[in-house]
Amino acid sequence: MMRRGLYLSGIFAILSAATLPAGDVASFVDLGFSEDGDTYIFAQYGIEEKTLFPWSNLFIVDVPQNDFVPGGRFTYTHNEPIGPVQDGAGALMHLISNNAVMTRRYRLDFLIKGIPVFLSLQNGQNPEGETVEFRDFRHELNYNAQLLPTYDNSSGIIRSSFYIDVKQTDKNGMERRFRVGTPEIKRANITSYTIRRVLINPQNTCMIFVIEMTRTGADGAPDIRYMVEALKM
Repeated sequence: MMRRGLYLSGIFAILSAATLPAGDVASFVDLGFSEDGDTYIFAQYGIEEKTLFPWSNLFIVDVPQNDFVPGGRFTYTHNEPIGPVQDGAGALMHLISNNAVMTRRYRLDFLIKGIPVFLSLQNGQNPEGETVEFRDFRHELNYNAQLLPTYDNSSGIIRSSFYIDVKQTDKNGMERRFRVGTPEIKRANITSYTIRRVLINPQNTCMIFVIEMTRTGADGAPDIRYMVEALKM
């Protein structure tokens, strides 16, 4: 399935979760890069549907390795429900403030945000995969990215994985190809993957694919979570 998103170059975009039946829906937060682009930090947060407890996850990514740095995953769930008009972002602030040592260690800068070059405008998921096209106007580069998922239900519990084939074409027609992802990792109860956003760092040395995952929650309703795949250009 081919789709084109909104082409963006250096403008801020807000990503909303797709409209789904009741479930636990996370919000994705781009927090920034290190100056050399070799480390990236992002987060997600939300509210537990049944308890109304706010929660958050914080992740620090080694971009060249496309993996978390050692000790680079953090989680927090508050032990009381949120009040009126609150959205759970306080749980994320708690994680950030409590892990400032790690952000300093990896020289992460919250002012070096990712530059969006693709933003999905499509609601819903694509269980069979997708192909998206986008353009980096600043560097005159065209991209074609194909997400290829695999699902295994032989054990009675669905386990899935994916990778992304990326083709970059410059203004002279020269092509470069990349493969992003770790298809060896099998994730339990994940029923679909969708490319929701693509970011590059200001130096154009790396690209971040923001992947929305739909998982089956404890009550059978779909929950939304986010992950990233990092590509060193």
